[in-house]
Amino acid sequence: MRIVIALLLNGVLLAVLLPWVLRQWREAPTWARAMLAWGLGGRLLVGAWRGWRLADDADFISQQANSVTRMILAGPSHFWQALFTDEVGWRHQIITYYGMSNTLFMAKILAWVNLASMNSGWLNGVYLSLFSFVGCWQLAKTCLKLFPATPPAAATVAFVAWPTVVFWAAGVAKEPLLLGSGTWLVALYLQLLYGPDSSTTRARVATVVGLLVLAYVHFFMRYFFAAPLLGALVGLVVVRVFQQLGWARSRWAQVLVMVAVLAAGGWVATEVSVAFRLNKFTNQTMRIYAHSLEMSAAKAHIEYPALRPTAESFLRHSPEAALNAFTRPWLGESWQPLYVAAALENLVLVSLFATTFFAGWRRRWGHLPFGLVAALSIFCFVLAVLLGLSTPNFGSLNRYRSAVLPYLVFLLLQNDYAALALRRLGLERRSDDTLAESPPSVAAPATAAVPL
Repeated sequence: MRIVIALLLNGVLLAVLLPWVLRQWREAPTWARAMLAWGLGGRLLVGAWRGWRLADDADFISQQANSVTRMILAGPSHFWQALFTDEVGWRHQIITYYGMSNTLFMAKILAWVNLASMNSGWLNGVYLSLFSFVGCWQLAKTCLKLFPATPPAAATVAFVAWPTVVFWAAGVAKEPLLLGSGTWLVALYLQLLYGPDSSTTRARVATVVGLLVLAYVHFFMRYFFAAPLLGALVGLVVVRVFQQLGWARSRWAQVLVMVAVLAAGGWVATEVSVAFRLNKFTNQTMRIYAHSLEMSAAKAHIEYPALRPTAESFLRHSPEAALNAFTRPWLGESWQPLYVAAALENLVLVSLFATTFFAGWRRRWGHLPFGLVAALSIFCFVLAVLLGLSTPNFGSLNRYRSAVLPYLVFLLLQNDYAALALRRLGLERRSDDTLAESPPSVAAPATAAVPL
C-alpha cells in the first residue's frame, strides 16, 4: 500500500513538474536559460548528495520525521498527534518539544514528504531542493516582469545562480524551506503590490491564500528571519498607502515609516509573547553566542569580548556585527576549503559594496522602486546584525546567511555600473525574449519608480 501511495505522489509531481520546467525554459530569456539549468541542476545534485550523506542535524530531524510518518500511516486517529502536538515519537520513545521549535516543524513537513520518498534521505534532499528552486525562480521571474527598467539579470543571478545559495539552500536542511518560502512569499507579495490591476478576483484570492500559507511556513521555520522580512513588507504597504494619500513622498519619510512599523510590530510582539521580550532576546542571543564560541575555540571565529546581554551593548556592536556577517572570514584567516571559498565570496561582496557606494556618489544607484529598496535593505541589515552577533562560527554563519544573502546581492546589482558589467557578460534583454517584454501596466507606478 505504501509503495502505491509513493508511486501515485511521484507520478503527480512529475506530471506537474515536467511541463512547468519546460514552460519556464521556453519563456525564459536566452541569457537566463544557462542560469536556470545551473540553479535547478546544481540544487538537485547537491540536495541528493547531502541527503545521501546526512549531517548530524539532518539525520536527527530525519529520525524524528520517520516517527511522525509512522503515526500518519497508523491511521486517522493519529493525525492530530502528527500535526498539532509537541510530542514526536513512537510507542515508548517520545520526545517533547517546548515553544516554537523549527526542528519539530521541519520534522512534521518532512514526515509528509516521506510518503513520496519512502524515507529516502537523498529523495527528500531532492524534494526540498526543488522547493527552494521554485521559490527563487518565481521571485526572479516576477522581478524581471514587474521592474523592466532594472538590470534584467540581477534577480536571476542573486536568487537562482549565486553559487553559495545553490550549495547551502539544498538538501535535508532548514535553509531550502526557509529560502524557498521566503522568496515565493515575496514574489506573490510584489505581484499584489506592483502588478497589473487586471487580475481576476479568483486569482487575487488564490494569491492571498498562497501568501498566508508561505508566511506561516516561513515564520515557523525560523521566526527571527521571518519577523524582519514580514515587518519590512508590511512597512512597504503602509508607505504605499501613505503615498496614495499624498504623504511619505520623500525617501527619508519612507524609511522613517518603515522603521516605525517595525518598532510597533516589535512592541506588539513583546505584549503577545514573552519569547519576544528584549531581555529574553538578548539573553538567548548571548547563550547561543557563548555556546557557538565554545564549539569554535579551536578554529578561526568571530569574537566580541565586550558584548553583554543589554540593549546598549547590542546597539554598540551592531555595525561591527553586520559588517562581519558579510565580510568574514577574510582570506587567510583559515585555509580550510569551505572557509577559503567563503573568503573569496566575501571579496566579491566587498567589491559589489564598493561599486554600489561609488554609484551612489555618482547618483547612479539604479531604478528599483525606493520603497522596495528600503524594505529589503532594512531586512538585510537586521538579519546581518542578528547573525553577526549570534554566530561566531564561520561555517554556521555562511550557512545561515544563505537565506538573506540573495536579497543583498539583488540590491548590490541594481546600480548602473553593475548593470553594465552584467550586460558585458551577455546577461541582457534580447528582442525575442518572452519574459523581457512586459506591458506598460506591469511597471511600478511613477511615484515609486523614480531612479535611485
